[in-house]
Amino acid sequence: MSDWRMKIDGALDRMEQRLRDVGQEIFDHPEVKFEEVRASKLLASELEKGGFKVELGVAGMETAIRAVHPASSDGPTVAILGEYDALPEIGHACGHNLIAAGALGAALAVGSIKSELPGTLVFYGTPAEEGGGGKVLMIEADLFDGVDAAIMFHPATHTMIGRGSLAITEVKIEFAGKPSHASGSPEKGINALDAVIQTFNGINALRQHIKDGARIHGIISHGGVKPNIVPEYAAAEFYVRAPKNDYRDELLEKLRKCAEGAALATGATLTWSEVGHAYKAMKPNKILGERFLEHLVAAGVPHNPPEDNAMGSTDMGDVTQVVPGIHPYVQICEEDVAGHSRQFTEASGSERGAIAMIAAAKALAMTTVDVLSEPGLSERIWEEFRAT
Repeated sequence: MSDWRMKIDGALDRMEQRLRDVGQEIFDHPEVKFEEVRASKLLASELEKGGFKVELGVAGMETAIRAVHPASSDGPTVAILGEYDALPEIGHACGHNLIAAGALGAALAVGSIKSELPGTLVFYGTPAEEGGGGKVLMIEADLFDGVDAAIMFHPATHTMIGRGSLAITEVKIEFAGKPSHASGSPEKGINALDAVIQTFNGINALRQHIKDGARIHGIISHGGVKPNIVPEYAAAEFYVRAPKNDYRDELLEKLRKCAEGAALATGATLTWSEVGHAYKAMKPNKILGERFLEHLVAAGVPHNPPEDNAMGSTDMGDVTQVVPGIHPYVQICEEDVAGHSRQFTEASGSERGAIAMIAAAKALAMTTVDVLSEPGLSERIWEEFRAT
């Protein structure tokens, strides 16, 4: 293993500036979900230079990548995943530029010694994690069939390995009312905005009766056009999240009942739509996670998980429901920085972020080497997956 580590570390040390440039290029030109044309072409080009057979535009997505190293033989298949979409207005406030560069580096480093290793090495460029569910579309296109381990890392405020994610469904509720003069003849109107507000009131009353860790949060996306017109149309959007898929579904039904009650109370007509992304909860593979942590510590990054277990949502959750996978977090900034903030954007383009990205690339690459080279490891990973 020390020989493999020397080769991987050497390869990544030699390409460090190249990876930094890739991460900075993606950072400087943020592209939102499904529009990551520049980032995907950049990654595809780098993979082709590294000898991979690259397909750009898989699973019906212009910016999705499947790249297979040609030195393939009998043995496990490991997929290294990269994300590269940004958030609207605030850019890479989730560090996907670092995810992309780190995943690229890991794939290229393992690719440089792949002729000495059994199995198959795949890089997946996965668009639209921020609300588009690119990985879900790739699962539906059967791209994860035959994969034995799917691995990636995510920048964060702590370094933590076994944290899962919340199942999530995005919901849009719309109410149709009846307009009238809000002062001269309010009794002739049906107030759609009142129905939205009553829905929020119902959710607020529900909060004390839902399990810890679950979340229902939303915004009013349309509340009327002028104060002197009874709102004919109003709408709100919600995210419903829970640690378990079935409890997420239970909360969806409770939200629906809040909206139906608001419609009944106000006389407005409800339209319910489950839109956007619906992600499953993540089940991280412990064996894979322990290997990643071992190699991350060897690369100089200490394990410092937070005391709480607050979680977000990701389409990597769907991947870990079909194949063994990990989504560990690597610290790039101080603990008091919020994710999806301008401060986190700054961290994603920082020197500290670049250093963490290289360390994560080394850990991803060595975890890949473990799965490909160690007899019986893939079988044990699958045994854990099936048992959970």
